Amino acid sequence: MSARRPGDNPPGGVRALLARATGTRVGGERRAVLWLHFLLPPALGALVVAAAFASLPLAALLAMAALVMAAIHARTLMERLTQAEEAKTSLNAQLIQSQKLAAVGELSAGIAHEINNPIAIIAQETEWAGHLVGEVEKNSSADFTEIKDSLREIRAQVDRCKNITHKLLDFARKREPILQEVDVARLIDDMARLVDKEAAYKNVSLARNMQQDLPMLRTDSPLLRQVVLNLMTNALQAVDRGGVIEVAAEADQNEIRIRVSDNGPGIAPENMDKIFNPFFTTKPPGQGTGLGLSLCHNLVSGMGGRIRVDSQPGKGAAFTVHLPRIPTRGRK
Repeated sequence: MSARRPGDNPPGGVRALLARATGTRVGGERRAVLWLHFLLPPALGALVVAAAFASLPLAALLAMAALVMAAIHARTLMERLTQAEEAKTSLNAQLIQSQKLAAVGELSAGIAHEINNPIAIIAQETEWAGHLVGEVEKNSSADFTEIKDSLREIRAQVDRCKNITHKLLDFARKREPILQEVDVARLIDDMARLVDKEAAYKNVSLARNMQQDLPMLRTDSPLLRQVVLNLMTNALQAVDRGGVIEVAAEADQNEIRIRVSDNGPGIAPENMDKIFNPFFTTKPPGQGTGLGLSLCHNLVSGMGGRIRVDSQPGKGAAFTVHLPRIPTRGRK
């Protein structure tokens, strides 16, 4: 067991520290004991000092004033300790998530490379088989329709496997953003046009809601395009016929926010913590790889931003991408 360095947080966090210092648990049944530790010493001290130089009523008044000041100080201190502990818990969760994604990414890259070789051979042999069937068909009256249909299905499944392995490699690849000036409103409109046709086919409304005079953003345009398109496609798959999708963008002095929301079924509470995990999907088998949102998470993090999801079952979901106006990562 390694020795704890000076400045390290003690085992159990802030609450355990307070428990050892006060003999109670913060938020536990004996929480009042902690308040006594904060309030009694200053109140008694003020009472003793005042009694030495003033009458008893005045001493009591001064003690009450000290008690109120100590109570205010104690409440502020406890709120700060609670906020510090919550921030530490959040950072630990983010660190664990990043380490998990990195490990899965390395594993995914190895698997994808291993699978790509046999897939390429299957694709070549299928093309060759199709060519041979065509040659035989020219000199024969036999019906080769069933064989050609089978070869066509093999090619379709090979293409599907290629798509999956490419997504795995995209997920695992560490790409340094190339910074350039990006017109976010135009980028979103370009990506929405790619989705418009399928949205119209499903009778889904795709609304744009852009802040006027949205500033230019210095970021990686291809990566941001991929994120926005993935989120729009994900929303389109989530809604039923007649559904509504809204893409909005706004900016303040610090960041630009891109929000993709829908009125689909939403995300179950038990899935909220897993929604960005690689390979996690709620879609039926064969209809999703579970890598789209994980890839979005990685790309947004690589651009120095963050992505947040808000959802209630039955009331749709909203994904918000926060990107800093002053980039913190990337290369020119």
